[in-house]
Amino acid sequence: MSFATSSAHLSVAVTVRRSRIDGYGVFATDAVPAAMRIGALTGEPITVAEGRRRVAGRQRIMLVELSDSRAIDATRSDDALRFTNHSCRPNAQISLERGSIEFVALRDIAPGEEITVAYGATHHEGRLACRCAQSGCLGWL
Repeated sequence: MSFATSSAHLSVAVTVRRSRIDGYGVFATDAVPAAMRIGALTGEPITVAEGRRRVAGRQRIMLVELSDSRAIDATRSDDALRFTNHSCRPNAQISLERGSIEFVALRDIAPGEEITVAYGATHHEGRLACRCAQSGCLGWL
């Protein structure tokens, strides 16, 4: 699966393919300099209560809470960034800006490198094993 730079929500070209971390991942097509905006995650706006109902008992969760009451469910989105995997030593971060979920490079990302973020608090509540295999891995999401 390829997603071109012409996407309204992506600032860089990315490819979605199998990941050594988990399932599919997002990979940089070209070099991405540190601090560059990678893109914005899109999805269905829902309430946090509805989001928590939807994720109950699921292993694959594509949900970001924007506030105590609002969330974005990217499960059915065609947005490449929904495949961004967690890493305990990420090369990108999620920034919530005025209701938008922005991905920004923390350091230079090489062509072909998987783009990863630290998920932070998740609905897994420490019950899902982390598969990032990075030194210093916390072990659980």
